[in-house]
Amino acid sequence: MFILPDLPFAPDALAPWTSAATLAFHHGKHHAGYVSKLNEAIDGTELEGEALEEIIAASRERNQKVFNLAAQHFNHSFFWNSLVADAQAPSDTILKLIVRDFTSLDAFRDQFNACALAHFGSGWAWLVQDATGKLLVKDTHDAQTPVATDLRPILTLDVWEHAYYLDHQNDRARFIKGFWDHVNWAGAAEQLI
Repeated sequence: MFILPDLPFAPDALAPWTSAATLAFHHGKHHAGYVSKLNEAIDGTELEGEALEEIIAASRERNQKVFNLAAQHFNHSFFWNSLVADAQAPSDTILKLIVRDFTSLDAFRDQFNACALAHFGSGWAWLVQDATGKLLVKDTHDAQTPVATDLRPILTLDVWEHAYYLDHQNDRARFIKGFWDHVNWAGAAEQLI
């Protein structure tokens, strides 16, 4: 049985970028709903008791409902862990890879921002690492996730409207800009292969 993880920061710690009111809905309602519905969907099936990543892999092409719920649980959990209350600088380890693959931290931010801003509809912007170790910026639609693919998630930003609408209305660009003050660079570095 899956449980809703606690936020790794106080509910008001990201304000004014993301308010406690937004997190009450985003974490306390949206994410909680995915967890509850996932538990119901796998209850009594061969997927009950499996690890989340295994459920994502097993359901991706065979059971869209279970896949969406499992992937959204993963994506949201990963998103919370991509955030911190206070701005951090990237470690030397991840910064070297960013410079290697994007030429500079600013160039990486520009590419990530453009990806997140251009994404049509609901989804996610990701920093991922491929099997060769190269860092890439990718977006995924709806519940799609790099989990159980040949890409390893390193960092993500939720660009579903419920992530920012209460605080930023339809100004996704402002939401994306504020993200950089809350990136958990230490956590991102831990994801590297």
